[in-house]
Amino acid sequence: MSSTSNERVAVVTGAGRGIGKAIAEVLAAGGIKVVCVSRSENNCGKVAEEILSNGGKAEALAVDVSDAAAVEEASAKLLEKHEVVDILVNNAGITRDGMMLRMTNENWDSVLNTNLSSCFYWTKGLGGKMARKRWGRIVNIGSVIGIMGNAGQVNYAAAKAGIIGFTKSMAKEFASRSVTCNVVAPGFIETDMTAELNEDVTKQILAQIPLKRFGKAEDIANMVDFLCSDKAGYITGQVFTVDGGMVM
Repeated sequence: MSSTSNERVAVVTGAGRGIGKAIAEVLAAGGIKVVCVSRSENNCGKVAEEILSNGGKAEALAVDVSDAAAVEEASAKLLEKHEVVDILVNNAGITRDGMMLRMTNENWDSVLNTNLSSCFYWTKGLGGKMARKRWGRIVNIGSVIGIMGNAGQVNYAAAKAGIIGFTKSMAKEFASRSVTCNVVAPGFIETDMTAELNEDVTKQILAQIPLKRFGKAEDIANMVDFLCSDKAGYITGQVFTVDGGMVM
């Protein structure tokens, strides 16, 4: 089976829950076939099943995105099956918070590999076919923390800042082939991670947000959906903060 202009194929990493799940659902609602990627076969399988039950097109793929060899193998299999993947959304991410002086090398490496190196692995694996087709959309999910920095998150901030530099460079490399590369940088979004914040921390964060509320996963998904569409063909190398006005 190959993708055509009438049936585009998207890969969304970290699609098993939260923002990734919302992105997969919004893209599928627009008629795109979505490959839901996560480390957990159970999680990405459930999301794919939900999309299928709602009349969309989806499949699940369990991959450890921090494993270069695993991503290379998965990319090859996807291209063998679909011929080309038109849209890549690098959303997978983890946190291993802690003050820098007490941070272990393992916690540094795991966050950099999962959040940043994975973008390189997937773009390398799937970007060539996009370029040859002369149409493609790559959206990397950053964070306002990659712009502002945050005490206790040097690994996460470094990875998300790295995504910006990576994306801007790739935008220049792919531009002549009509493949756009952009970053969506969420602020504080209602997810499993923010649900664990205590009341005092939540109040401190809300004080920094002009809209005085956390965003929803759909707010990020809608921006990604636009950037993956034909309407965004003249936008590349940009960083879009979706954060309630937190970064201005």
